Amino acid sequence: MREVTPKKIREMKGREKIAMVTAYDYPSALLADRAGIDIVFVGDSLGMVVCGDENTLNVSVEQMVFHTRAVAKAVKRALVLADMPFASYEVSVEEGIKNAVRLIRAGADAVKIEGGADHEKLVKKLVRMGIPVMGHTGLTPQRYLRLGGYKIMGETEEEIEEILRDARALERAGAFAVVLEFTLADVSKLVTEEVSIPTIGIGSGPWVDGQVLVWHDLLGIYENSPPFAKRYANLGETILEALREYGREVKAGKFPSEEHYWRYQSEEDFRRKAESVLKSPEKLAREGF
Repeated sequence: MREVTPKKIREMKGREKIAMVTAYDYPSALLADRAGIDIVFVGDSLGMVVCGDENTLNVSVEQMVFHTRAVAKAVKRALVLADMPFASYEVSVEEGIKNAVRLIRAGADAVKIEGGADHEKLVKKLVRMGIPVMGHTGLTPQRYLRLGGYKIMGETEEEIEEILRDARALERAGAFAVVLEFTLADVSKLVTEEVSIPTIGIGSGPWVDGQVLVWHDLLGIYENSPPFAKRYANLGETILEALREYGREVKAGKFPSEEHYWRYQSEEDFRRKAESVLKSPEKLAREGF
């Protein structure tokens, strides 16, 4: 069992801020874990930042299992959280259970489900089975078609009521935490004060129990990122310049230099062996050359 568990995350509420970041492959997860991040999250955002889709709706359970397995191999300390993708749990409780089990068997310590009150029965069932669940309310990207795009949430009484209802339903069902996405900070503060489980914000202000950012936004891989995402590096430019320099050196014949390849120590030894091989066309033909 990894050091950071759902129980530990829940106990961090009001005591220590929770740091969560997405990762979709072995090297990224390895670095996130070494950095002391509390939750390494295999998000369905991989559809957009890894696969180039315009939204997350095309991400499959198979993709999530594949990426979760890679991340789980790397992480030794942090909690590994896997997203339940669109249409993997909405059809029925039974379908949701089946797909959650697949993610746990791939190495996840817990699963995340978008929505709250709508899926209270599923969350309760999963928790009773022993599968920890994190909820997600506020902006729910899997429902962006219904919402009319990616818009900030909590501007109306109805939205505030829905967000609070979701958070309370998740708490009641046994979820160990809830993500609040792109929600007005005042609303996030209210929800954080009203529920006993940790709230983890993304674009939802400082008055929550933790924060989550997407790997590519945090590290500046792409030119554009959401307005709420802070860039802690500009790796896109660093990588681009490294690739350009590599291309220039290959074109100019500068790479590889002597420290990057090996030769015979004795030129005479090589010449003798080469001459022997070149004089034996039957041997070359026999070995497929």
